[in-house]
Amino acid sequence: MDFSTKLIKWQRSHGRHHLPWQASRDPYRVWVSEIMLQQTQVAAVIPYFERFLSRFPDIAALAAASVDDVLTCWAGLGYYARGRNLHRAARQVMEERDGVFPQQFDDIAALPGVGRSTAAAISAFAYGERRAILDGNVKRVLARAFGIDGWPGDKKVETRLWRLSESLLPESDIETYTQALMDLGATVCRRSKPLCAQCPLGRDCAARRQGRTEYLPAPRPRKVLLERSATLMVIRHGRDVLLVRRPAPGIWGGLWSLPEAEGDSAAACLRLTGSLPASVEELPVFSHAFTHFRLSILPLVLALDERGPAAGEPGTIWMDRADAVNAAIPKPVKTILEKLAA
Repeated sequence: MDFSTKLIKWQRSHGRHHLPWQASRDPYRVWVSEIMLQQTQVAAVIPYFERFLSRFPDIAALAAASVDDVLTCWAGLGYYARGRNLHRAARQVMEERDGVFPQQFDDIAALPGVGRSTAAAISAFAYGERRAILDGNVKRVLARAFGIDGWPGDKKVETRLWRLSESLLPESDIETYTQALMDLGATVCRRSKPLCAQCPLGRDCAARRQGRTEYLPAPRPRKVLLERSATLMVIRHGRDVLLVRRPAPGIWGGLWSLPEAEGDSAAACLRLTGSLPASVEELPVFSHAFTHFRLSILPLVLALDERGPAAGEPGTIWMDRADAVNAAIPKPVKTILEKLAA
């Protein structure tokens, strides 16, 4: 029994069959799920997917929404560029394709936020097209099963894995096979403590045969995590707080955030609001990890006795604190506002 046949047989008995996006071959549902699943585990995606589809049931609804509405639905899921790209792509499909999601692989891959592997998954699940995928889970399965050394992010290693993935495609049952690869990597061939006794590849797996499961695939070369710091100002008047729109692209791009103080916080407050703070209070410093650096955040609470309109700054808004907590804001900002309320 060859590689793909084993996986297809295993999937039918042991794979996942009740994920909310598996209910139909609607390309919109498949597309949204595949974007959400980029760098995010299934368990975390499920509630976001269900809320997102309830709020934006089709491409027309997503395209008609504001980016604020989309990012509010996305808040907490992370990697916010994915949400912005979904919105951009929906508008592109409405404008250029009369709202019909593309069927050709190259057209799907050309959408904002959709790369080669994601386009292949959409093509397989929505249209039954025979395409190879190569996400993180699949890289791990192939590296172990075929004993491929090196970090999968290295160009030469990745090219080898792509060729291997394409060579293993079955002639039929592409949807089942594609799901099998994803499920095997997520539930059995896990990054740590893989369940080798439950693996359909059994003794054919090179890593298991050679006792190298914990060493394959090779980890990303270690880099020193950069340390950065920022002072975020909670400028408040009663229950209202001042929020500013983060520029896109960039960290938290497109989200509402607390203004950052660069230098004198009182002067920054005066520039933003036209008023000096009546009091300034420091909250405890805390850290937030990004992919490439760690951010140390000092929150300052600046209370105003009088609140004028924001002093002509674009992308600046006063918002009730309760509304702000539920707006499209980054997780650290939500943490600060919730602590302030407590």
